[in-house]
Amino acid sequence: MTNKYLPEGELLNTAFNSEYTESISGLERAKNEGVILEGRAVLCDSQHNLYVEIGAYKGIIPRQEAVYSPSGEAVKDIAVITRVGKSVCFKVMQIEQDENGVRIVLSRKQAQKECCDNYVSRLYPGDIIEAAVTHMEQFGVFCDIGCGMIGLMPVDCISVSRISHPSERFVSGQRIKCVVKGTEPEICRITLTHKELLGTWEENALIFRAGETVAGIVRSVESYGIFVELTPNLAGLAEWCDGVSVGQTAAVYIKSIIPEKMKIKLVIVDVVDTFTQPEEIEYRIESGHMDVWRYSPEECQKEVYTEF
Repeated sequence: MTNKYLPEGELLNTAFNSEYTESISGLERAKNEGVILEGRAVLCDSQHNLYVEIGAYKGIIPRQEAVYSPSGEAVKDIAVITRVGKSVCFKVMQIEQDENGVRIVLSRKQAQKECCDNYVSRLYPGDIIEAAVTHMEQFGVFCDIGCGMIGLMPVDCISVSRISHPSERFVSGQRIKCVVKGTEPEICRITLTHKELLGTWEENALIFRAGETVAGIVRSVESYGIFVELTPNLAGLAEWCDGVSVGQTAAVYIKSIIPEKMKIKLVIVDVVDTFTQPEEIEYRIESGHMDVWRYSPEECQKEVYTEF
């Protein structure tokens, strides 16, 4: 689904935004046309009103207009305070001029409501969308799917290869692709998944050959062996050896690749302590809709799939 409701921050420096925000007449036109614009929140006062830089002007988002809550729950102060220093979307509601200057009243709530009504509430499980990473917790990553409307991606949905924290895959502000996993349209709530876009077991295994020595990341150390991630959606099991810990980079020799058992057997050659930034994501699917995604090879008796 095409989305004109961009994650906050992506509209700020565009020609479209500048066209409306560089003059009072442009802001008047934005008010009349009901367009969504962006500015940078620079202050939250003691009543939790947000002050926003709009070109050469400054507008105010009253506290009650700062966040749209489809569920009707009270908006927490932290949801307003944390916008300071960041881009915020808004609609122009009032422009008043007097001897003291210009007072421009904005509403982020109305911009978010439009996004929810016209986009988020119309999403279905299996839709592939774009989002921006806002912040991460150990249990998952929060993503702006448009106008600051947030979807949650649980950590086990990020990749097939398990990670302990989303920061092993993403950085804050990163633009990513994801799949709608679940929806609650009545309260505009979305859950997301990501691993289905990173390729099947077979697609990832085709990158490698038995007899090669390649680099991987140690993800789990068990009594029966060590799991080494070769790609975000592919891990192999290495024979147990001493002195290996989670997070190390390992040079591994590929003994065998067995599609019918969905297994890759490895031998650890060496390990080194490294700090690595998340690598650029390589997507196998980038747009459209999926009803079912099958990870496991056809010849494998064990079926691993996602049904939307």
